Amino acid sequence: MPIPESFLQELKFKSEIEDVISPYVQLKRRGSTLVGLCPFHNEKTPSFTVYPQTQSFYCFGCGAGGDAITFIKKIENLDYVDAVRFLAERAGLNMPQEGVDDSLSVKRRTILEINRAAAKFFYSSLYAAGKDAETARQYYQNRKLTEQTVRHFGLGYAPNTWDALLRHLTAKGYKASDVEQAGLARRGRNGGYYDVFRNRVMTPIIDVRGNVIAFGGRVLDDSKPKYINTSDTLVYKKTNALFSLNFAKESGERSIILCEGYMDVIMMHQAGFPNAVAGCGTALTEEQVHLIARYADEVILVYDADEAGQKALNKAVPMFRKTDLKIRIPSLYGGKDPDEIIKNLGADRFRGMIEKSANETEYALLKLRDQFPLETTSGKIQYVNACMRVLADVSPVEQDVYLSRLADELQIEKTSLTAQLQAYQKRHTGGEKYRQNREIVRDSITDNVKEAHRLNESVKAYKAQDRLIVLLMLYPDCAQLLDKSGFSVEAVNNGFFKTVFTLLAERIQNALDISLTSLSQYLSEEELSRLSRLAATGAKSDDPKREFLECLKTLQAEYRKAPQDITHISDDDFRHLFDKNNKNHT
Repeated sequence: MPIPESFLQELKFKSEIEDVISPYVQLKRRGSTLVGLCPFHNEKTPSFTVYPQTQSFYCFGCGAGGDAITFIKKIENLDYVDAVRFLAERAGLNMPQEGVDDSLSVKRRTILEINRAAAKFFYSSLYAAGKDAETARQYYQNRKLTEQTVRHFGLGYAPNTWDALLRHLTAKGYKASDVEQAGLARRGRNGGYYDVFRNRVMTPIIDVRGNVIAFGGRVLDDSKPKYINTSDTLVYKKTNALFSLNFAKESGERSIILCEGYMDVIMMHQAGFPNAVAGCGTALTEEQVHLIARYADEVILVYDADEAGQKALNKAVPMFRKTDLKIRIPSLYGGKDPDEIIKNLGADRFRGMIEKSANETEYALLKLRDQFPLETTSGKIQYVNACMRVLADVSPVEQDVYLSRLADELQIEKTSLTAQLQAYQKRHTGGEKYRQNREIVRDSITDNVKEAHRLNESVKAYKAQDRLIVLLMLYPDCAQLLDKSGFSVEAVNNGFFKTVFTLLAERIQNALDISLTSLSQYLSEEELSRLSRLAATGAKSDDPKREFLECLKTLQAEYRKAPQDITHISDDDFRHLFDKNNKNHT
């Protein structure tokens, strides 16, 4: 059952969208709206817009949109009910206890409870009697971890039996199937269940709200697999999580140090770096980049010194370049990773490496310098050509600075290097610009143009559909005209229009609220994003009823056309649409 309308209205009143979004996005006022960098995709020019008048948001870059509930759903990775609960707790409201289909939310809460109970079990098992637990304690001692660090991170031990955790949790009243959904048990061939983590030292992964969402387990010997991480669950997506972000967020630092492994992070915290984090067993993802950008102004990339670590570093830098984050990279020595370096050289020496970190351009040029014999003419030429590839992607001011340094270093005229860079850019960016423009057209021309091509409906008809939705939202009395118009929504090809128009008409006829907050529980994320854009950008009408009837007539004249499959846009169409799109956005 849906959440009561009265509760949603009170929640809406106490959850001004600007206040909800501001902790996540730095907003600047632009007329009657607020703009900022979108937290859901990488961008350098703000396209994320908040509309206080309609209590909605919309990103013109990626198409994300909706109300305060939608925003919290996306940014906190919650389902609808948990997003409402999140806002209710923020507003000091009690969630309604009856009439809510809370099954998914109940499952999520159960998993979180199981994870917390498991974390306590693993921690207590570390200090249990017996040789196995003693071996686990010795492992942490050998890694030079203090008792305080073990306690701070809640490190533990999974006993060397098939079902120790499962028996512990079922004794507390949890079902084996729930433990399986939490990623802590598996079903065997005989239908029974067994523990996923056995005879491993355990690291709990905690989100920024303090929930235990997953675990990482490492063997105590050289057996395989060396590491096991919790599989994705209702509360955990490994691509959207960072180990120790909960501590980094509270550290007061505006920089985040990104490492590769849990033990690197743990040792760095012990050495006085509370802003260190790591991925959860995956290569760096766009979602993790967004997370770091949400909580920091600067990222320091401390990847392992081996070949695999440097490859990962080379992939990470371009991902962070798409954000406004300042990027720094230290030159490490004295060990293969932060854990080893701190043990070998001490925390102070490691801190010196961090403080002397180069920016990503300096680091790239420094690495290139070691690859060529600069004492030879051919080596210098190869080095210069390689440097051009790096400098082509930085700002003109940075280009000027680094070209001056390069000229002094190689004893070459700066004018020659500038000409070389300009020639490189001319050769490599012409075709790329056209390709990017094509992508802009495919991704960001208005919905009515794209969908009209797909369904072979005229742009006029598609605009009429969008306009009808806007008119119903602005002037609900227009719904009274539907009975006498003879219009049938079922004949229209556009599924979005069918769903939203029908929902609006029915709610108006039943005297129900049609704000985005009330509609959000009935629409998909994509539908709500598009409706948010229409609500925010739809113009008022001098004669809404006349315009409403004209739009209905347009659709009645158009919807019988047979659709054709149009699979691509020709170059001529592309140029026409790109010109039109540019006009619409200027």
